[in-house]
Amino acid sequence: MSEQKRLFLVDAYALIFRGYYAFIKNPRINSKGQDTSAIMGFMNSLLDVIKRERPDHLAVCFDKGGSTDRIEMFEAYKANRDETPEGIKTAIPHIYEILKAMHIPIMVKEGYEADDVIGTLSRQAEKEGYKTYMVTPDKDFAQLVTENVFMYRPVFGGGYETWGIPEVKAKFEVENPLQVIDFLGMMGDSSDNIPGLPGVGEKTAKKFIKQFGSMEGLLANIDQLKGKMKEKVEANGELGLLSKQLATIMLDVPVTFDAKDFELDHPDIEKVKHIFQELEFRRLTENFLKTFADNGETNTTETSAQTVEAKTTISKPKASAGAGQFSLFDSEGSNPVKTETSSAYTRKTAETTSHFYQYINTATSKKLFIEKLLQQSSVCFDTETTSINPLTAELVGIAFSWEAGKGFYLPFPEKKKEAQNLIEELRPFFENENIEKIGQNLKYDIKVLAKYHVDVKGQLFDTMLAHYLINPDMRHNMDVLAETYLNYTPISIETLIGKKGKNQLSMREVDLEKQSEYAVEDADITLQLKEHFQNELGEANTQKLFDDIEVPLLKVLADMELEGINLDKGFLNSLSGQLEKDIADLESKIYENAGEEFNIASPKQLGIILFEKLKLVDKPKKTKTGQYSTSEDVLSYLAKDHQIIQNILEFRGLSKLKSTYVDALPNQVEETTGRVHTDYMQTVAATGRLSSNNPNLQNIPIRTERGRQVRKAFIPRSEDYTLLAADYSQIELRVIAALSQEETMIEAFKNGEDIHASTASKVFHVPINEVTREQRSNAKTVNFGIIYGVSAFGLSNQTSLSRTEAKELIDTYYATYPKLRNFVTEQVDFARDNGYVQTVLGRRRYLKDINSRNAVVRGAAERNAVNAPIQGSAADIIKIAMIKIHQKLKEGNFKTKMLLQVHDELVFDVYKPELETIKSLVKTEMENAYTLEVPLDVDLDTGDNWLEAH
Repeated sequence: MSEQKRLFLVDAYALIFRGYYAFIKNPRINSKGQDTSAIMGFMNSLLDVIKRERPDHLAVCFDKGGSTDRIEMFEAYKANRDETPEGIKTAIPHIYEILKAMHIPIMVKEGYEADDVIGTLSRQAEKEGYKTYMVTPDKDFAQLVTENVFMYRPVFGGGYETWGIPEVKAKFEVENPLQVIDFLGMMGDSSDNIPGLPGVGEKTAKKFIKQFGSMEGLLANIDQLKGKMKEKVEANGELGLLSKQLATIMLDVPVTFDAKDFELDHPDIEKVKHIFQELEFRRLTENFLKTFADNGETNTTETSAQTVEAKTTISKPKASAGAGQFSLFDSEGSNPVKTETSSAYTRKTAETTSHFYQYINTATSKKLFIEKLLQQSSVCFDTETTSINPLTAELVGIAFSWEAGKGFYLPFPEKKKEAQNLIEELRPFFENENIEKIGQNLKYDIKVLAKYHVDVKGQLFDTMLAHYLINPDMRHNMDVLAETYLNYTPISIETLIGKKGKNQLSMREVDLEKQSEYAVEDADITLQLKEHFQNELGEANTQKLFDDIEVPLLKVLADMELEGINLDKGFLNSLSGQLEKDIADLESKIYENAGEEFNIASPKQLGIILFEKLKLVDKPKKTKTGQYSTSEDVLSYLAKDHQIIQNILEFRGLSKLKSTYVDALPNQVEETTGRVHTDYMQTVAATGRLSSNNPNLQNIPIRTERGRQVRKAFIPRSEDYTLLAADYSQIELRVIAALSQEETMIEAFKNGEDIHASTASKVFHVPINEVTREQRSNAKTVNFGIIYGVSAFGLSNQTSLSRTEAKELIDTYYATYPKLRNFVTEQVDFARDNGYVQTVLGRRRYLKDINSRNAVVRGAAERNAVNAPIQGSAADIIKIAMIKIHQKLKEGNFKTKMLLQVHDELVFDVYKPELETIKSLVKTEMENAYTLEVPLDVDLDTGDNWLEAH
């Protein structure tokens, strides 16, 4: 007997919304400014289902025009829903187009919801002997579950769970899935605006189902109820029956299940690839091809004559690397002809594009090459190395290009002395002030060359930094940029050295011809990207920011990263032992509070202890998977009332501190230097802030005593040195005071007052010398909270104030500082009109959702409109200070080195005889980095470790 056929019905909008909000904090924006989050999220889910389940039959079901019948029954049905975000509205036509290209049927009927379409089709398919899986996270579908109809639910964190009859019975505490309708009718549904029975929540609804079986059973036995509940049910019986009707999924929509039409067919792969290319989906294309290759498909498909014609390409004019050495100097015949494929669906590659890439492997050609190189005014170069770690990497070769489609590769000998001799021949190029050097992520190349004692001089152009200023929310790696701006797919490194793992080759083991093709292509493509971005920097008004801040900073960061910082491993080992004891003590206290032992690190077990056994909350918050939420924000809200929660939060904090820093940092000491070398990334934070990685030294917690202790492990290079920490005092508040032109706040800063005490004095109407610690603390919370759009609810959670008191404090604050409120409004208005906000130096933060009709999405954009100019201006100012200090340290030939930047703080390794000079230099440069309406103030301190200095 053949296996029962399976039909998968996808609830389109449920997965589209889910995908869109999954990317809400980091939306996927392509070079055209399109928000592609919803499309990407939906397609990832769809391909995941196909890969996991290989369904025989599949359809995607959409709503259209809302539910006519339900709106006739109840005019307010779904009336309270926010407007659909623009990112979803604009995604739908693309999703339709993709589904059509994939030959997946779209089931939609005007005046009906997808729930009803799916319900109807599931019943029709069941009659024809199919097992149906409804792909949706929506619990309402549980009512449709039968022996042959299942829910296939995406779960938080990845994967799916299948709900059959047993799961529905357990989840809703019912005897039959049809009772889910009664359950939904009784408790209502705020998202659909189904009223339900007033006063009836989840627990009460489940109790009524057990006791009376249905809505009708409840209403027939009202006499068994007592008190207010009896009154409410009696008065709202009709509302209950209406709610049940609204919650019932229809099974008679005029749609038909046709098994042949629903078969999972071979997609038109070329057409899908073309759509994905237009949307700039690179990984999704790979995922799509892999999905159908795994399904026994090749990357071709039956196509119409028109498509076949479109796929025809010209014969490839491939140049042989290293051929014709002297064509390097031949002005005729060596320029590549710009030939491209005629396919609208295919990106250009080295295989289909004429190019001339040549390796240099003789003394004569090398001599002539260097002569030609030194005649150029602008050259792109790219190093090929043995490792991605610049501190241990050795040169394998360097590629050069100064003309599109043409370039040269100089392989390096393995022996260090010979490699150094070759670098010496290239030194006149690298240290020539008059030749512009172009590259992608030049900081890496500069650090590699520094190990060969070469200082890269002259004007620099980094395509990664340029693109970051043009489109900060997009990815900036070269492959993405090439595909986006040049419609070109570069050679993958994996085709040369294989995938990560023990069998991966070193670049040295790769055939010279392949090395040349790969390396010179990188230099060639980067050169072409430079030409593209040069114009766009001017159009985005960010050329000055690029030339004066980001590019000079690149070399500053390279020097800081190469320098590294000394680490006291012995201290960290001792601290690890102390933390182990503290964690064990907390563990014992938590078990004592709970009355039993359990896995504290398991959110599931912890939730059961807190909310089922100890019943700390009447209605605990749950995750999408139905588990109790034990996230930081949920527990922090309960901490002041429950000792066990305080202990759990401390347990989590110490456990993370131990694993992330105390135990991990000693392993991140570089063997060759004996120091820790963080990597500062300029192109991650859209606000302009630097990010620290491997290790992240900016996230070491300093609000707890144990967290601060970690800083004690960072020490000077020797007894002749001391650490100096220079910290901008309240720079973001100074920026907001200056930008808002709020005189009261400006005067407080000019008079050197404690700004938090000054604020407290004004909002609580007490003399500044009578401000209590709690009043100052509350004022401080508001001062910093304003930058992040704090609400009364948020302020209440962060302080001991009630919601009402918090609202009064915020209202009083804005009444005290009226220009600050105006500034907030003006920033949002500017963003609405222009689509971006900017810092004092013109760094832009684009806010595509600022005019969204969706309140949640729009609110996040409005907060960014206020926060980005403040945080970004502070980031710009410290970058200027770093560039000036670095320059002065070099000019003065000081032994002192700048080591770290942690947001508003700089850390230096100071040679003790230079201390007083350095303190004056650092303070002067930081406080005069940029002129604001308020003075910039810098606090300096020194010590034998970072904690002492801070």
